Amino acid sequence: MTDRDEVLLPAAGRKRHRRGTDDGSFTVFLAVLALALFALVGLVVDGGRAVAAQSAAAGESEQAAHLGADQISVEALRAGTVTIDPTSASRAAYAYLRSVGTSGTVTISGQSVVVHIQTSMPTVVLGIIGVEQISVSASASASNVHGVTRED
Repeated sequence: MTDRDEVLLPAAGRKRHRRGTDDGSFTVFLAVLALALFALVGLVVDGGRAVAAQSAAAGESEQAAHLGADQISVEALRAGTVTIDPTSASRAAYAYLRSVGTSGTVTISGQSVVVHIQTSMPTVVLGIIGVEQISVSASASASNVHGVTRED
């Protein structure tokens, strides 16, 4: 028997221990590994939901901008020019956003309609560690193009 393998004799009421053992190190390793796996699952689940929500917001903002850009001013058309009617464009874009259940801002600048959506979505897994929501935003612009814009 070597010095390292020597067993201490227990005193009254004490447990017998071997010198050089790593009592509890596996438990700490397992706890750290479980926490890392939990964070990874949270990132995959909630990250995937955030990407899907961002994609949906981008599609909604594009559709609202296109609808707004389609609103031609009848008075300007009768006068021989094609321009966007700002009131109708804004109204159409906001109506579309309401119909899909989201909100955003609509800005009309010249012949361009810009729609910006800013929202947040609740987390499913990461809420347990304190990340309650993930912010999602998307912007899109559309212009009413008419006539010939280039040579063939």
